[in-house]
Amino acid sequence: MNRRQFVSQTLASGLVLPLVASNALANESPPTPKSSCVLIPTETAGPFPLDLSENPTFFRSDVREDQQGVRLDLRLRIIGAANCAPMPNVRVNIWHCNANGEYSGYNTAVGKTYLRGYQFTDANGEVAFTTIFPGWYDGRTCHIHFQVYVSSMYAAISQLTFDHDAKNALYAAHADLYPKGPDPLTPSRDNIFSDGYSYQLATLEADPETGGYRSFLEVAVQGEGTLGIGYLEQRAAEYFALGQNTPNPATGRTTIPLEMRTAAAVRLEVWDIGGVKRATLLDEFLSEGTYAVELDADGLGLAAGNYVYQLIVETPHGRYADCKVLTLVR
Repeated sequence: MNRRQFVSQTLASGLVLPLVASNALANESPPTPKSSCVLIPTETAGPFPLDLSENPTFFRSDVREDQQGVRLDLRLRIIGAANCAPMPNVRVNIWHCNANGEYSGYNTAVGKTYLRGYQFTDANGEVAFTTIFPGWYDGRTCHIHFQVYVSSMYAAISQLTFDHDAKNALYAAHADLYPKGPDPLTPSRDNIFSDGYSYQLATLEADPETGGYRSFLEVAVQGEGTLGIGYLEQRAAEYFALGQNTPNPATGRTTIPLEMRTAAAVRLEVWDIGGVKRATLLDEFLSEGTYAVELDADGLGLAAGNYVYQLIVETPHGRYADCKVLTLVR
């Protein structure tokens, strides 16, 4: 299986069903970054969502490509609003404009793919992206779009922004990279954020290790710290159940549990977060029953970090897939 086929499988239950909107929040002034179990406000995907299932290059953690700008390491933590527990194995998409306020895929950037990508949350409900600090364009304050795809029946779409003074200080300090200068629009005057943005205000601080900046936002979505179940997930559950590896995190060896509820051809692969396949653990026909598949990180030469393991099951009624994230520590 190549990289395109992997992404096609991971998005098999993708953006094809109506998305359920979460509730809006009340205003809070002055806004400050918060960590809570309050649902993230739902916002429009904007005129530039560009369905990420259309191009396999979007499964990646570094979305910069050739774009110039101050490095930004963005970390999002996804939790279930019902109990504040982390949401593992959830797909998170991000997209934003470049330093000049332009999006890839539109106008003069048709065919471009920069500053777009998706990842899967780890056991702590976190994803991390390396990008550049976005610029701004007329009518909108600086922002980053994101979507938390919980299941084929529910996805939360929202946007995040930054403290106005901190953002403009960054622009001023790097005027050579941001030719449009300071952002004239405060979040409170922006049509998207004017109804309140305290739960969408990400942190922003200098990162001496990279010479850039780092940012964090905790996002609460509908659920209780477990994946939501939609129609496609229910159909897949008729044929198999892919479990979370144990131990997780793992230091060397870890076991992936698998239950086959009907006999079928299966393939179990391991991918790194940059979208490169690192191993095929299974590629055979399995009978109904339970299995324990061992992953030897040392034998595979896997470094510390997060990896995605994907199960593909071929049945007479269709092809189904499931993905989970495992963490290796050294």
